[in-house]
Amino acid sequence: MNILRWVVALAGILAAAIAIVGLPLDDPLGPATAGPSELATEQEGRWDAEDWNVFQSTVRWAQVARIDTLSFGDAVAAVGRRFVGTAYVPGTLEVEGSERVVVNFRGLDCVTFVENAITLARFVRTDGARQLSDRPGAEDRYESMLADLRYRSGRLDGYGSRLHYFSEWISDNVRRGNLVDLAPTLGAVPDPEPIDFMSTHPDAYRQLADPATLERIRATEARLNEAGRRYVPEERIAAVADRIRDGDVIAATSTVEGLDVAHTGLALWIDGALHLLHAPLVGEAVEISELPLAERILRIESQDGIMVARPQEQG
Repeated sequence: MNILRWVVALAGILAAAIAIVGLPLDDPLGPATAGPSELATEQEGRWDAEDWNVFQSTVRWAQVARIDTLSFGDAVAAVGRRFVGTAYVPGTLEVEGSERVVVNFRGLDCVTFVENAITLARFVRTDGARQLSDRPGAEDRYESMLADLRYRSGRLDGYGSRLHYFSEWISDNVRRGNLVDLAPTLGAVPDPEPIDFMSTHPDAYRQLADPATLERIRATEARLNEAGRRYVPEERIAAVADRIRDGDVIAATSTVEGLDVAHTGLALWIDGALHLLHAPLVGEAVEISELPLAERILRIESQDGIMVARPQEQG
């Protein structure tokens, strides 16, 4: 998400954070890369050929791995682990021209990683593998499902309709049944800090050169500030960790003025400890945090707590 990347570039905070090293995975089916027998079909599609190859390879892997027999959270986590080692790449949604649904499996940032892990799990569990023989149809269906998470009310209506602030990404998807907000379960408290990072840093966003788009962002910020949000302070994460499950969406709240969330990922339990499966700038690739989540947040100055939401199989 552009907000998160610009904060890192602006403040240089995460560069001083601890280095996160991925834990070893035991995945006999290998990472989310296409093998020689999984080349793009002759049928034309809109996506880059490599993206299509990664997509169909992942869908076929998920079918063999029978993720349809897992709980939805476990399925999301399994898909997320499949992308360990995929490069961290910022700015993949910032393409030339008007806003469109961008699909990129070759490089992920912390938000597109979460979005694609959830969407791929949904695609597979709604018999998406049957659609691989119809590449244009499969692409259309996947883009529709991805847009349902990425845009306000699931509808693409220009740059301003993208859920730029991750607290709204959560609340909008909760409202439509795509997520369950775990704030009540975790005893979350109000976060009183106002949101206005985009409108106070318009030069960081090409699209905000348009006055109408900038005003639309200001209106979004005002609405979010009026609605409020809740989070679990960093010192309480360890006490509530046992209420968090594999595949839950974790949003690390930010100490940067005007910003709600600094980083995102998925919850993953490893040997009885809660870790973060994520695409970090520091690690340069999708990985599993070496430190447990609670300890990790406490060590990063730019993060002071978490928001947590549980993906639902269908909205």
